Amino acid sequence: MPEGDAVYRTAKRLRAALDGRPLTRSDFRVPRHALADLRGRGVLTTASRGKHLLTRVEGGLTVHTHLRMDGSWRISPAGRPSPRGDVVRLLLANAEWQAVGIRLGMVDLLRTDREETVVGHLGPDLLGPDWDAERASRNVMEAPGRTIGEALLDQRTMAGIGTIWRAETLYAARMSPWREVGTIPHDTLLSLVTLAHDLMEASKDAPLPVTTGDPRPGRSLLVYGRAHRPCRRCGNEISSGDMGAQPYERLIYWCRVCQEG
Repeated sequence: MPEGDAVYRTAKRLRAALDGRPLTRSDFRVPRHALADLRGRGVLTTASRGKHLLTRVEGGLTVHTHLRMDGSWRISPAGRPSPRGDVVRLLLANAEWQAVGIRLGMVDLLRTDREETVVGHLGPDLLGPDWDAERASRNVMEAPGRTIGEALLDQRTMAGIGTIWRAETLYAARMSPWREVGTIPHDTLLSLVTLAHDLMEASKDAPLPVTTGDPRPGRSLLVYGRAHRPCRRCGNEISSGDMGAQPYERLIYWCRVCQEG
């Protein structure tokens, strides 16, 4: 699932392509909104909220999308052929650019004043104006019996963090993902969520971070994707495994030596 910083960058690309221009094409390929037509309405902006995207258009309407595991928005000059098959869920275009939503996990059209119905459950956004480290740390503490690894991924606790920055945050803090929240002092939790914010803030406008051996440009990650490779600090083999109850388990990477506590 895309991280909050990737969703932040997606919102930035959508703003550059769509903001301030009237839509010349609006093609919803989901049954619920198949008859919706936004042509002629100007796009006001696209905001990211955690891993959600909110594209606001004239007339008090918002297009809400979520990428889920493998969704994406592709920006190209208007008129370019879109991917074939049933992978396209939504297409928004103006005279210059088109944005094609591929395999989107959620597509909703709602009134802008009802956005809270789709994002109101989220905790403070790590990359948003509502970021509040104190509130996020208190949210984490509400479930003292959970592991810190599970708590960090709960979007009701704080919005935007995914498996990459969870692993990187816990590694940088030298904390085991399996440690119970109730054993962690408040000041330590506050420092931990602040660290997650700082890591994501530093990455939000950067190329996608990469794992060792990945040919894409970007900053190498320290632990994520490095299972069975030596730890960069101690040389011990990096471990990996599933964390969380089915069907919501997610992959975690950690060093059993550096992150023992």
